[in-house]
Amino acid sequence: MSRHHTKDELLGMLSREDCEMTLQQKLRLTVILSLPAIIAQLSSIVMQMIDAAMLGHLSTDEAAAVGLVSTTIWLFGGLTSAFAAGFSVQVAHRVGAKDLQGARTVIRQGILSGLVFSLILMLIGLGIAPGLPHWLGADDVICADATAYFNIFACGMPLIVLNSLAAGSLRCSGNVKVPSMLMVMMCTLDIIFNYVFIFQCGMGTAGAAYGTIVAYFVTVLCMLYSLIVKDKALRFSNDTTETLVPREYQEKGVWRTLYPYLPTWKTLKKAGFIGIPISMERGIMCTAQITISSIIAPLGSIAIAANTFAINVESLCYMPGHGVADAATTLVGQSKGAQRRDLMHSFAWISMALGMGIMAFMGLVMWVFAPEMMALITPDTDVIKLGSEILRIEAWAEPGFAAAIVANAVFVGAGKTVVPSIMNLCSIWGVRVTLTSVFVYSMGLHGVWLAMAIELCVRGTIFIIRLCTKGWSSIKDKSNTQ
Repeated sequence: MSRHHTKDELLGMLSREDCEMTLQQKLRLTVILSLPAIIAQLSSIVMQMIDAAMLGHLSTDEAAAVGLVSTTIWLFGGLTSAFAAGFSVQVAHRVGAKDLQGARTVIRQGILSGLVFSLILMLIGLGIAPGLPHWLGADDVICADATAYFNIFACGMPLIVLNSLAAGSLRCSGNVKVPSMLMVMMCTLDIIFNYVFIFQCGMGTAGAAYGTIVAYFVTVLCMLYSLIVKDKALRFSNDTTETLVPREYQEKGVWRTLYPYLPTWKTLKKAGFIGIPISMERGIMCTAQITISSIIAPLGSIAIAANTFAINVESLCYMPGHGVADAATTLVGQSKGAQRRDLMHSFAWISMALGMGIMAFMGLVMWVFAPEMMALITPDTDVIKLGSEILRIEAWAEPGFAAAIVANAVFVGAGKTVVPSIMNLCSIWGVRVTLTSVFVYSMGLHGVWLAMAIELCVRGTIFIIRLCTKGWSSIKDKSNTQ
């Protein structure tokens, strides 16, 4: 009876051109990397649902205030994820090519670049916060709470960017367990801090924002320590000043310290090639979401709250797909760095099948238990009824959503993000926004979610078609991948 290989042994086989992996080994490695990420993603959603439940038990208006700005928060979160992907995918390529010093160099440059990027996002957020609720067409009764919540979120952007960069770098190196455990820790801390700030301190919606940011602060410290001090492959102590700093800078105090963190044009160019299309896609897609939110806003606080809570519940279905997607990005990225096109395709389809299977099952669970899941968040019977009805519309689209999520992650790992970004934009604007604007007048919130379900099925189909082509998996000569 053959023994099971460890995760590190399987990853080592991936980067060896003379080593063929069996289907069982590929599947085992995909599952090993997916499970911790799935647990982390689910804990994140549980955190959001408990946050929503805490606010929901205060008042419908306070829950609606947070729900109103949630799409704009997703916009900033999407830009953060895109930025982190630009650097962490390079880490995957370098690790696959066995260039660990190069991977550490990319991380250093990503940290300084991330601080600059996050400060820009913070200033933009603070600038738009006062007018944002009014732009979205909200009632005056919820505008003050919505602005306060968004202001606090904007101030936390440096923490959010650094956390995304550090977690992504660890995952792309194959270390999925540590960032997943720390994400679970952050979710637990968020629940504790939110309870203290919301109920013990009586801070309402602002307390929810403060609780989340404090939880991020603790987690970022642990995440960076794990990345740059503890991780055997990526810790900075593996490098010396002589290998990182040119001789003319080695005696120049601050420059000696700062030089390894200064981004080079080569690193920034690759980060931009990967991240800019994702940023543009996320930005325009979230603009579409904001447009849809502005369509929903006139429907009233019950519709806004039901939409917000239903999104939280539906996240339980699609976040496992994002966990599989994290594994797909790592495996495809390292396979590309190792010049293994055969493994790029194998891991792509294995991840696709796993993601669609899990999300189809979760969609069935959501359809059956929609009322009970809504009741966990809010005691408002009108919100529960409306939320349950729209969730059962969406449940049928989960396999298509899984196909889009996982295939997009595959293309990110391959460093091919332009075409998938265009596909995402065409789908959400050409199908979802168009159908929403038509259906909402006769069907209300039900029409919004029907349009969403149709669009997710369309998007999943076109991503599967793209995955069947060969262009996304092209590999340049090894000298150009490092």
